[in-house]
Amino acid sequence: MKEKLTEKFRELYGEGGDIRAYFAPGRVNLIGEHTDYNGGHVFPCALTIGTYGIARMREDRKLRFYSVNFDTMGVIETGLDVLIPSEAAGWTNYPKGVMWAFEERGYKLSHGLDLLIWGDIPNGSGLSSSASLEVLTGLILKDMYGFDVSMTEIALIGQYSENNFNGCNCGIMDQFASAMGKKDNAIFLDTNTLAYEYAPVVLTDARIVITNSKVKHSLVDSAYNDRRRESEEALMELKKVTDIETLGDLTEQDFERHQSAIGDETRRRRAKHAVYENRRTIRAVEALRSGDIELFGRLMNESHISQRDDYEVSCKEIDLLVELAWEVPGVIGSRITGGGFGGCTVSIVKRDAVDTFIETLGSGYRKQTGCEAEFYVVDIGDGAHRFRETVTEE
Repeated sequence: MKEKLTEKFRELYGEGGDIRAYFAPGRVNLIGEHTDYNGGHVFPCALTIGTYGIARMREDRKLRFYSVNFDTMGVIETGLDVLIPSEAAGWTNYPKGVMWAFEERGYKLSHGLDLLIWGDIPNGSGLSSSASLEVLTGLILKDMYGFDVSMTEIALIGQYSENNFNGCNCGIMDQFASAMGKKDNAIFLDTNTLAYEYAPVVLTDARIVITNSKVKHSLVDSAYNDRRRESEEALMELKKVTDIETLGDLTEQDFERHQSAIGDETRRRRAKHAVYENRRTIRAVEALRSGDIELFGRLMNESHISQRDDYEVSCKEIDLLVELAWEVPGVIGSRITGGGFGGCTVSIVKRDAVDTFIETLGSGYRKQTGCEAEFYVVDIGDGAHRFRETVTEE
């Protein structure tokens, strides 16, 4: 793939110069949804699908972007002196936002870049194509400009740019998983402190299957920011009656004891999800480490119910896919994954049931919605920090 993209890069931008290649993965979150901005734990893993970038530094301050995925847009030109978001800029707002965020932190970009991007993450699927592109851009800037910046800081810069340049108040999980993933491991991350551990995901007789509903969502335009605001308001109410910094500080018992301090039923349910989901995630990782994959699956199912009923980030198409999955023998657990309002489900399915799973969900979904779902039997890949060796000099 790198060779084909490099050839396309030369076709677009010409020969010569120091042409380098990069990769940053997408991610799927096994459990721990909407806890990352509530001071809780998450359990994502990097995937082997992601975003590739070919880059070369220019002698002037011009920026040229090209995406193979959006080839009809052609080469989009701008410059380092006009790093402002705009609707017309489309997908380039993400790399531009990271460049802006680097400069905000004092990492000055002296020269422009020619960039070619291609990704095999389905757009709008909830598998973090935007975070993958942000981390990819950060890796490119770190390498090409020689910035002394850690991969954790690249993740934080990506989050900052998405919050403040692109207007989505996401947490740190997506960027962290893309930057720091490890093959065959998920990341048990405390989003409040950024303390993390790698936990092996040993599924000897099972596979991870992602099902794309093909219901596309845009977190900027959705109720995602509303959910964050509602959670923050509930936290402020709880702080009046108990000494906490985040919703992740509460146990289920703490929440039940103090929930009456939250004056609105909707905010109460939002906070309940954040608290219970955090504790589910901690128990799920313990279950995985002890080899209790069945318990892990039950906690995945509980996570979906909580997101459907308390956090209200699911939709009828996703609920249909999950309910169909729960009826298939050999499905250990299934839930919505990602920001919500469409996107994908993640399921753990016994190996000998994968074909039946795909056939059953595919036909059931087609019959009830008239749409075709897409299925990905995925492997756990490395984070972007593992792909610096792909840099090549021409």
